[in-house]
Amino acid sequence: MASLRTADMATRCLASFSPSPLASLPKSSARILTCRPPIHLPITGHRWFSKRREDRSVRVIEMMVKASSEVDLLVKEADKISDSNDYGVVSIHHVGLLCENLEKSLEFYQNILGLQINEARPHDKLPYRGAWLWVGTEMIHLMELPNPDPLTGRPEHGGRDRHACIAIKDVSKLKARFDKAGITYTLSRSGRPAIFTRDPDSNALEFTQVD
Repeated sequence: MASLRTADMATRCLASFSPSPLASLPKSSARILTCRPPIHLPITGHRWFSKRREDRSVRVIEMMVKASSEVDLLVKEADKISDSNDYGVVSIHHVGLLCENLEKSLEFYQNILGLQINEARPHDKLPYRGAWLWVGTEMIHLMELPNPDPLTGRPEHGGRDRHACIAIKDVSKLKARFDKAGITYTLSRSGRPAIFTRDPDSNALEFTQVD
């Protein structure tokens, strides 16, 4: 009897309780399951306890199957997106903005927003004046060219106009900068942490707070 109880207390692999769900898994799901370490549960001589453990192990397997199926679905959706963009979309490289006076615009973008010029970009190879400003890993290209858009009569809230959106860490600190410099702005109408303003040429800019 002692040896039987000792054998009953030995650990077994979770899969040994119910091999049928594993056998019916698709290859990708089965691969995900087999990569996980086996779960070992103690077995006692009481049938009702053993039955509860077995039922629980089956539920765990079902949860793992469901999770792996969701992963497979996400992978398939990602494959669809990559297939539709076979030319290889990476990111937005830069946003081009027109300005009437480059120095006046740089006063805003450098001194108010604190953006830095990318000196590696060519400034003398284009038939107009301009500057490239770093925005994280992307850029804003200021171009001193005639603006075909009207500067007046545009929506007060930049979120209702075409605009570029810049992700920042703290909207309240930028708001304090605008207040100190006398820059007009509006806040997000939805209540999220975002602030809108316009540069000297009425180009609308949004700054949204991200984690």
